[in-house]
Amino acid sequence: MTRAYNFAPGPAALPESVLRQAQADMLEWGDAGASIVEMSHRGPEFMQVAHAAEADLRTLLAIPDDYAVLFLPGGATTQQALIALNFASAGQTVDYVITGHWGRTALRQLTPALALNIAADSGDGYRTIPARETWRLTPGAAYVHITANETIHGVEFRPAWGETAPDTGDVPLFADFSSSIASEPIDISRYGVIYAGAQKNLGPVGISVVIVRRDLLERAGQPRADMFTYALQAANESMLNTPPTWNWYLAGLVFRWMLDEGGTAEFDRRSDEKSALLYGAIDASGGFYRNDVDAAVRSRMNVPFFLADEAQNDAFLSGAREAGLIGLKGHRVLGGMRASIYNAMPVDGVRALVAYMQDFQQRHG
Repeated sequence: MTRAYNFAPGPAALPESVLRQAQADMLEWGDAGASIVEMSHRGPEFMQVAHAAEADLRTLLAIPDDYAVLFLPGGATTQQALIALNFASAGQTVDYVITGHWGRTALRQLTPALALNIAADSGDGYRTIPARETWRLTPGAAYVHITANETIHGVEFRPAWGETAPDTGDVPLFADFSSSIASEPIDISRYGVIYAGAQKNLGPVGISVVIVRRDLLERAGQPRADMFTYALQAANESMLNTPPTWNWYLAGLVFRWMLDEGGTAEFDRRSDEKSALLYGAIDASGGFYRNDVDAAVRSRMNVPFFLADEAQNDAFLSGAREAGLIGLKGHRVLGGMRASIYNAMPVDGVRALVAYMQDFQQRHG
């Protein structure tokens, strides 16, 4: 079997060593006599898995003790609905900064009981991030919400823009980190809530990580079922009902792999190297390829790019597959191509993509 380099945006590539470990544990976990997917979520074996996963994630991201860590079913869109229910009371204002498709999607998860203020919206193709001084924030808002990295539009809060965690004063900053979490060190204390669907940098689809400052769990929020209450999930170790145990276990393997590889500082270095290679190839192509995002906020995780002649798109994708490069078709919102270069993508994969792009240009340019 020859595995391709998988540039899919999510569900995304997982480290091969993690997949092999999961393959071995699928039949029997340790000497338990049963598969990890067959065990009780409250049994000692799975509790060991769950506790190890949380401990490793806390180490990986340097999560302070005054933050709870939740492992919850569903993806980031589910959490977009739940953060509003848990942390904003009826009639209260919530501030949203829109820098791409997923930031706008988050708006659709809000209940009509809230007062929405769009504090900033880059609009016009979502190629940049509005300067912080232009944001129209609401004093006393429940929270300010940003999308740390836009998976489709390829826009990311980067230091070149100003800061990765913009100052929102006394109002807590909430951030969707689904596609950039663990790609660099994060100062968790700058945020009230960080949430991430696992299927890009943290593990498989079907589970999310929510990191929430504990004092925020005391908020009443809006009427909701117990299942949707973060405080109750925290009090029950994310096991208010049966959690997605296999997904949790796989995420734990990815956390351990990232720690063994050198942690977020090492992945920060690799992200710089991989993104510089790819953007360098695009910018040096003389317009054969292009990326339309403001250089100061170009994503290091998701790189959308376009061929000057879109009639060549199918040939590009077909040739890429033959070269062992898959998952490069752009999202339907934008078209073109997109290379997602998350932590599990090795530098050699990006080198292979760049070599293919240069060869394709020589043959078709």
